Amino acid sequence: MIRTLATLSKSLLILFLMFISACSSIGSASKLTFFQMADTQFGFFNANKEFSRETVNMEKAIAESNRLKPAFVVICGDLVNKPGDMAQIAEYKRIAAKLDPSIKLYSVSGNHDVENVPTIASLALYKKHFGDDRYTFRSGNVLGIILNSSLIKDPLLAPIEAANQLEWLIQVLKDAKKSNAQNIMVFMHHSLFLKDSNEPDEYFNINTERRNIYLNLFKTYGVKQVFAGHYHRNAYGKFGDMEMITTGPVGRPLGVDSSGFRIINVKGKIVDHRYFALDSLPVQLKYKK
Repeated sequence: MIRTLATLSKSLLILFLMFISACSSIGSASKLTFFQMADTQFGFFNANKEFSRETVNMEKAIAESNRLKPAFVVICGDLVNKPGDMAQIAEYKRIAAKLDPSIKLYSVSGNHDVENVPTIASLALYKKHFGDDRYTFRSGNVLGIILNSSLIKDPLLAPIEAANQLEWLIQVLKDAKKSNAQNIMVFMHHSLFLKDSNEPDEYFNINTERRNIYLNLFKTYGVKQVFAGHYHRNAYGKFGDMEMITTGPVGRPLGVDSSGFRIINVKGKIVDHRYFALDSLPVQLKYKK
């Protein structure tokens, strides 16, 4: 009897320790940090004559990523300045390859990668050199959705591809909702809007008619953050509970914000973020992964 009680106590202790360990793993998995970059845009500083300043900036961004070790890095479009320029493409890929293999890198297409009005040929060229222009990924409790916003901005010359992307997105969002994904985040190049969801159409946002389609979709399926670039400055707005977060460039700035990138901390459903200049990054991260 005494031996039976001792065995039972030992079994209960093991189960308790397993439970504590599982809870600890769940807790740590719900905390992570990732970096959002945009507009490396090789060639923009010097009108495509050379890209030495872009090289310095991106190498700094990648070196800092290797030092701080986020869970992943997303670069939200305009990887190069001149669509199809092989020297610019090669330089982007050369520096991107320096990222620690343990840190996932997700590239996003921008209008300087696939043209302002994408064509079948420009889309094919992008996919050849950079991979898919729409896809999903998971990291911890984050479900990331990568979109080709140039197809949303102006689908005129590739209407079937634009329609296919929207159909694909709707299915992805439906599946995400069924799976109870905790944090659904969208990464694209163009901002749906910069500060106000009712702001007038302009070069740096998505036209109102198409903007409303995506805003309503994201509201229906619980998307809480949309990250973008393109503006070469920082901007922020909200649509209900959804944040529209526009991040300044790794490359050439067009406003008061210096070249840099955004650091995002995720704890459960709490998401906080801050933009840092390349020369003022933190000593260590709040969370890693």
